Order: sequence, then structure tokens, then C-alpha cells
Amino acid sequence: MGGLLIGIIMAKKKNWKEAETELEGIPVATSEAIPGYTIKAYKGYVWGTTVKARFIGHDIIAAVKMLIGGEIDQYTNMINEAKLEAVHKMVKNAKALDANAVISVRAGTAQVLPGTVEIFCYGTAVEVIPE
Repeated sequence: MGGLLIGIIMAKKKNWKEAETELEGIPVATSEAIPGYTIKAYKGYVWGTTVKARFIGHDIIAAVKMLIGGEIDQYTNMINEAKLEAVHKMVKNAKALDANAVISVRAGTAQVLPGTVEIFCYGTAVEVIPE
């Protein structure tokens, strides 16, 4: 079941089990089903979103990196943390609907204002039972 967790939660995780534990054991899958489980009930549409702003110190480091090349770790970390936060919010919404899994998950980004980024994810909250 852990292998179905979406990759965006893996940004700072060492393995799937650690990521699944962080999501309180709720599987989050991009697929329409979870192998070994039957969908008992569809609970509804769930989502999570967060908006993050850049920090001026990171902009200075980014400017230097643009000159010499390389990954801008500060921005990568900020985006990865935002992705995980959005997934957590989605899982919280699923739990509020008495769901124990989220399927058909999708994610995306948008710019709200210059210097900000919105990370969002959405899926279908379901109740699953072992086959």
C-alpha cells in the first residue's frame, strides 16, 4: 500500500513507510484503486492548498546560483515543504469525511501574486476495506 503514495510527499522522506506514517497511515494514491483493498464507499472530493512567499535572502542566493549554475536548494526545499503541507491538508479533509484513503490524486501549482506560489492537490476520499 505504501508504494502507492504519491511521490510529492517523498521530498524529505527516506522511504515509503516513513512517508505513510507521516500521513497517519492513510494511503494517498494517484491510481483509481488500491491493490488488496475494495472501495466500500465514496466519501467525496477533497483538496489541500497552501501559498508560500519567497524570502529576500533566498532571492540573493538564487541570483548567485543563476550566475554560477546549480540547484537553488532553498527554493526546492520551500516547494517540497509546501507540497507536503498541501497533502496533509487534503488528508485532514478526507478524515473529516470519515475516509481512510484518498485515490485519484492530482497536484499542481499556480502563482497567486508575484513572488508567491500556490501548491494544491485534490482527490477522491474513499473508505476502503481489505479484500
